[in-house]
Amino acid sequence: MSHRRAVRSRLERLVREIAKFGAIGAVGFVVNTVIFNMCRHSGLAVVRSGVIATCFAIAANYVGNRYWTYRDCDKSRRSRELTLFLLFSGVGLVIENGILALSHYGFGFTSTVADNIAKNVVGLGIGTVFRFWSYRTWVFKRLPVTQAAVEAAESFLAQAPAAPEIPRQRHRASSTRS
Repeated sequence: MSHRRAVRSRLERLVREIAKFGAIGAVGFVVNTVIFNMCRHSGLAVVRSGVIATCFAIAANYVGNRYWTYRDCDKSRRSRELTLFLLFSGVGLVIENGILALSHYGFGFTSTVADNIAKNVVGLGIGTVFRFWSYRTWVFKRLPVTQAAVEAAESFLAQAPAAPEIPRQRHRASSTRS
């Protein structure tokens, strides 16, 4: 039964993490899409527009992930964290904009709709899966739970007084006869 509870707890934690990551990703998606289309319609080259838009989205996503999704993770090595975040985000940028370049220049799909599908659906989808895995595995590391911390928590809980039992009151139905 304890193993089941542990698995369920891990699964619930993972679902919450995915939901938060997705919410931050949705904000990044909006930033990415708006800036990409603004750059594209202002006359910039397609891939250059994609790179600029992705850089803005990466900045927004770092702030959201650091201060919300992974706020309880190790904060002692911020320069390492930021370096790894930028490295893995850069790989995601290459994935996302590589698919855009392949679609636009390789396959000749040059319409605005085709560019948005290639970049913001296919590229971003594959890049997001990579980013989620890399961020949770390498960038935002959870603080390790030591045996001493577990023993201290168990000791604290064992010494805590039990909650007093509240007696139940029985209510008798009063009958009124006239």
